[in-house]
Amino acid sequence: MLLAIDCGNTNTVFSIWDGSRFLATWRIATDHRRTADEYFVWLSSLMAIRKVEAEITEAIISSTVPRVVFNLRVLCDRYFNCRPLVVGKPDCRLPVAPRVDQGTTVGPDRLVNTVAGFARHGGDLIVVDFGTATTFDVVDSDGAYVGGVIAPGVNLSLEALHMAAAALPHIDVARPARAIGTNTVACMQSGVYWGYVGLVEGIVREIRRERERPTKVIATGGLASLFAQGTELFHQIEDDLTMHGLVLINAYNKENP
Repeated sequence: MLLAIDCGNTNTVFSIWDGSRFLATWRIATDHRRTADEYFVWLSSLMAIRKVEAEITEAIISSTVPRVVFNLRVLCDRYFNCRPLVVGKPDCRLPVAPRVDQGTTVGPDRLVNTVAGFARHGGDLIVVDFGTATTFDVVDSDGAYVGGVIAPGVNLSLEALHMAAAALPHIDVARPARAIGTNTVACMQSGVYWGYVGLVEGIVREIRRERERPTKVIATGGLASLFAQGTELFHQIEDDLTMHGLVLINAYNKENP
């Protein structure tokens, strides 16, 4: 079975794929100090609680935090006796190479989302990922990543607002009942929510203008469904896009050794 690991700036997700479906998915806070032994104790305990009996024989890792990759490699080697593929490394091939400026390193999460988005929705696609950063990945007609946009993430913006303005409280992201707030929290929620809806719609509009062709838009990430309530922009919300992409990339490398 395949262990798929998606390490983001905030959380790391582990999923076990049995060849046809994900048996289980777990999250843990990303911490570069966590050792391979700690990962294994945590993961094996959760597998026992969920009664997941899986013999892991292969693994694939996507990580936007380079410092965690070493211990994740050790985890796979020491406890599952397999050498993991790492998206973005030379030995991990993609179905279609990205077309960006020479010398540019593309985030592995963006490459994985591109592969999954193309497999599910075809080309001429924009993938909006609501993560620690809000990213826009542009997928060409043949499935190549051809660039995109990086904007501050929603929670990152909220934290910066709270820290920079002493009188403003820390708030949760929510869709406000009205655009015009009548108290501080409602004002902040409206600014963040409708501000990000406007940001997403505006960036997608500019991408479409530059591309000069019909372009589908899908959304992924923890806050995707919340912001989809405020716009008709998205064709679909994808909860497991990154994990699906990891499965596809692993299969492609097995078929093309």
